[in-house]
Amino acid sequence: MSGESGNNLFQFTGEAYEGSFKADLLEQYKLYVQSAENVSTRRVHSSRYLLTLNAALVAMYGFQFAGFGQSYWTLVVPIIGILVSLLWCLIIKSHADLNRVKFKVIHELEQHLPAAMYKYEWRLAEYGRGKSYRAVTAIEKWIPILFAVLHVVLGGVIVLSLVGISA
Repeated sequence: MSGESGNNLFQFTGEAYEGSFKADLLEQYKLYVQSAENVSTRRVHSSRYLLTLNAALVAMYGFQFAGFGQSYWTLVVPIIGILVSLLWCLIIKSHADLNRVKFKVIHELEQHLPAAMYKYEWRLAEYGRGKSYRAVTAIEKWIPILFAVLHVVLGGVIVLSLVGISA
């Protein structure tokens, strides 16, 4: 061990390492990049599931107005929809935060490799704030927000229809 605190990425210096430091570093780098890609894949799967769930909830509004009757229990659908949308936002944020940390580690690993492709790409992409690239998360987070607004509006329609029925 190098004797340094646990705050550093590397546990060994190249000289103190007993194996092939460069080869093992490259292999760990490849595995770590794959783990960052896996986070993105999990985010896509979560978003696909929550999109389907939100679409099903919106479809339930149609069934409610098609003759299944109006009562206050029908407000459960927009409440669930708002909660699902909030959960979706939190999941997107969680995945984005995790990937942000993973790419900081990747950038630090790249300091010990011949090329720093991810760091260079991120700089060319103006750190996700430029005209050439917008971070997918910045765009993707609007989908659950729009669904939440839709659930609020449709919940308002249900309330207005219930008030109209009881009046």
